[in-house]
Amino acid sequence: MATPQKIGDRGERLAADYLEHKGYRLLAHNWRFKKAEVDLIAQDGRMIVFVEVKTRSYNLYGPPDLAVNHKKEAMLTAAAHAWIDENKYEGEIRFDVISILFKENKTTEINHIEDAFFWGLEF
Repeated sequence: MATPQKIGDRGERLAADYLEHKGYRLLAHNWRFKKAEVDLIAQDGRMIVFVEVKTRSYNLYGPPDLAVNHKKEAMLTAAAHAWIDENKYEGEIRFDVISILFKENKTTEINHIEDAFFWGLEF
C-alpha cells in the first residue's frame, strides 16, 4: 500500500502534467514560505496561478478538494504574498485547486477548480 506522501507526490506530478498539457507554464513546485507551501505555481497566459493539489485514494469523506479549508486558504494567501513580493510581480493572480482521486478500478478522476477562492486583504 502506498503511503500518503507517495500518493500526494504522484498526484502533484499528475497535476503538473495536466496543467502543462492545458498550456500552463510551471514556475515552481512545492514553493515554501515559513510553514506554508504552494504545491504548484504556474502561469496561465499573463496570470499567475497558485495551485493546491489534493489527492486521495478513497472518497470516504467526500472529494479531496473539501480538505482545502479556511486555514489552508490563509496559508496559501500568505505564501502568495511572499512570492509576489520576492518576484516583484504586479499582475493578476488566482488560486486554483486540483482534486485527484485514484479509484479502485485503477482510473483517475481529476477535477480542476479554477478561481477556487478569493484571497482576502488580511495577511
